[in-house]
Amino acid sequence: MKDFSSLFISHGAPTLPISDLPARAFLEGLARELPRPRAIIVQSPHWLTRELEIKAPARYQTWHDFGGFPEALYRIEYTPPGEAGLAARILDTLRTAGVPATPSTDARLDHGAWVPLMLMYPEADIPLVQVSATWTTPSQYFDLGRALRPLLGEGVLLVGSGGLVHNLREIEFDADRVPGWARAFDDWTDARLRAGDWDALRDYRRQAPEPVRAHPSEDHFLPLFFAGGAGGVVEPLHRSFSHGSLSMACYGFA
Repeated sequence: MKDFSSLFISHGAPTLPISDLPARAFLEGLARELPRPRAIIVQSPHWLTRELEIKAPARYQTWHDFGGFPEALYRIEYTPPGEAGLAARILDTLRTAGVPATPSTDARLDHGAWVPLMLMYPEADIPLVQVSATWTTPSQYFDLGRALRPLLGEGVLLVGSGGLVHNLREIEFDADRVPGWARAFDDWTDARLRAGDWDALRDYRRQAPEPVRAHPSEDHFLPLFFAGGAGGVVEPLHRSFSHGSLSMACYGFA
């Protein structure tokens, strides 16, 4: 059984739960490889706020924050409980670290969080605390994860949900070939992660191949730094692509 402080998960398109893809099968089996957490801290690029916010409602409401997809997707409900005590500890820990954060009363759980978590923990019975995404830098995301590291290792798992390659304008839903530019960025990032080269990763906009094409917006790449800052030694867990160029890579950090 593998024991990680944090995970980075590429959640792909909202249709992942109803798609026959290797990444779906991987996530459905991942929980069996991990100790069952007593609580999860999750960050998704689809809950984006101006300033850092923390939420843990009594029970989350499923947020179908997308349009134009099959009706079956809108019938999915994933409503885990929050964990108010853990949310308070997060706020105290961040305050001590000099990181401003405020509590949120928003009870919605976006698809970047519920899509991977419903595949891993379909019973929706593990309490969640969601940390918002903000328009900051890789270094700030890494430092945020590092600030929360003291709260882990007590049965608390931190999850950064995003995408290792994420360019919606390049998606081809029926494509069975990975474009070279997407593969090159994915391979470069994988190599830097295996080497523990966070300096290069933080500077990926200058050093990686096709960085702007892989991430026209940084929002889906930044949760990698959140998870990496919270963890330590990296272990690659899964690599595949969906819809042509969407990397579904996942990594564990011990």
